Amino acid sequence: MTTVSNDQLRDVADNILMTATHTGLQSGHRLPTERELAQALRLSRTTIRNAMSMLESEGVVSREVGRGTFLRRDPHAVLGVDIGPSHAASVVGNVSPADVMSARLLIEPAALAATVENATASDFEEIERCLAGSDNAANFDEFERWDLALHQAFVHASHNPLIENMYHFIAEARLSVTWGSLKRRSDSDERRAYYRTQHREIAQALANRDGRAAREAMLRHLGAVEANLQKAAQS
Repeated sequence: MTTVSNDQLRDVADNILMTATHTGLQSGHRLPTERELAQALRLSRTTIRNAMSMLESEGVVSREVGRGTFLRRDPHAVLGVDIGPSHAASVVGNVSPADVMSARLLIEPAALAATVENATASDFEEIERCLAGSDNAANFDEFERWDLALHQAFVHASHNPLIENMYHFIAEARLSVTWGSLKRRSDSDERRAYYRTQHREIAQALANRDGRAAREAMLRHLGAVEANLQKAAQS
């Protein structure tokens, strides 16, 4: 049986974190399963498990029985990656909220076809976790964090690395000051409640493996978000 050195485990752990950065995962988000990581990195599950143990001992991740493994620190910070001057950041810095919505309308509804086909039980658990977090959000900032995490969970459940990497740019853009300011201006308790209802409709269609219903529900939701942002921009 081949023994993996600590240096090799460190490389594996760093690759896991780099994968997380590429798919837009941040502190509080759930990592892919050991099986998914083993397939993606072409390593044994034992090696992945040992690398996870290393990250857990360093306080980077926490493993929760029955729920999965969650990031407890920002992977960018752990890796020492400065994303400020990167190409991704430069692209995101030049987009408007209208650009963000156009991209979302192109990518998110289409991604749900793959989600319907590929989503696992753990994916649905993560979606439910995000829905519950949104339901319990006490203010705008908390709601927005859970909203972003939920949409990332929808896309992650497609298990299509290219789609996930494309969505990473959208996730970065949604963290921009311009997007946040306009979204805050369009916020109200009633709109949050409406978005929660729409999120539940999307999640239910996915759980039913109904791709058409999921796509239509997502289009309705994004259409509502776009309309509210346009009203806020004109006010």
